[in-house]
Amino acid sequence: MTKATEIKDLSIGDLARRTETKVQTIRYYEEIGLLPAPTRTGGNQRVYGEGSLRRLAFIRHARDLGFGIDAVRDLLRLSDHPEQACDDADEIARRHLVEVEDRLKRLRSLRNELKRMVDCHHGGSIADCRVIEVLSDHGLCAHRQH
Repeated sequence: MTKATEIKDLSIGDLARRTETKVQTIRYYEEIGLLPAPTRTGGNQRVYGEGSLRRLAFIRHARDLGFGIDAVRDLLRLSDHPEQACDDADEIARRHLVEVEDRLKRLRSLRNELKRMVDCHHGGSIADCRVIEVLSDHGLCAHRQH
């Protein structure tokens, strides 16, 4: 069985395509230090290797799961030290889960208020429109978190 060849010499466009990440996002991640500065060719073009590909895939997956930039930075720092206990990574995920559950609770409340507004529709003119009425007067809104 042959050893897989290491991926190297990827252009920023190739890296973007392989990770389904916009070129501008890759540059931004470099700028804020999530991705290390790549090597450059004699023509000053960025060149990426397998490490960058794996790191960007990690970042992309974490962002797809809704982790914020600071949490991603912390998770990357932890992943750079695989010998450490994963308690800190668990805690980051736990905090994120609490945020997601809170967001879901707020979204359910929003859905219920919007449904109530739409269900009260009985035709007529804007002067009698429940949507306009509720949006004009916060006191009529059952959703408490604006």
